[in-house]
Amino acid sequence: MAKIAEDFKKFILRGNVVDMAVGIIVGGAFSTIVKSLVDDVVMPPIGLVLGNVDFEDLFIVLREGNQALPPYPTVEVAQEAGAVTLNYGIFINNVVSFLIIAAVIFFAIRAMTRLQDLFDEEQEAEKKQKSEPKTRSCPFCQEEVADKAVRCPHCTSQLVDLQGRRLQPETRPA
Repeated sequence: MAKIAEDFKKFILRGNVVDMAVGIIVGGAFSTIVKSLVDDVVMPPIGLVLGNVDFEDLFIVLREGNQALPPYPTVEVAQEAGAVTLNYGIFINNVVSFLIIAAVIFFAIRAMTRLQDLFDEEQEAEKKQKSEPKTRSCPFCQEEVADKAVRCPHCTSQLVDLQGRRLQPETRPA
């Protein structure tokens, strides 16, 4: 039993599980905002253009209710009367919500991918710069010489630093 508890603890504290939980919570909050955007901002002008239609109230009565006779002005009234309805207006709202969420996620991931690519390019440039040997020209023969060289491997001249002092070999402990 202790082994199961230990394994469960490792599973819960794993980074990707916590990230997934945060994503689900943020996604839930985000879907509320998108639903409001669709229901309160996007669909009213579309309904107005289509002849003052509220998409929430687009439905087909499949079976009349026994408490009140049709026509029913809204889905809620129809359902309270016991009618069976096909709510295609709500479906249209949900499709528009999905498309907006998908577009936002697409653009967010696209932006993150571009930032990651820029970061990777910077890392690659730094790595390339570090891996390239640092060299300078020998003042006597003009051949490339390593920065840390004290003698030119081509002409064997004693090299000097920028102040004109002779370079001394680095002393390394044995």
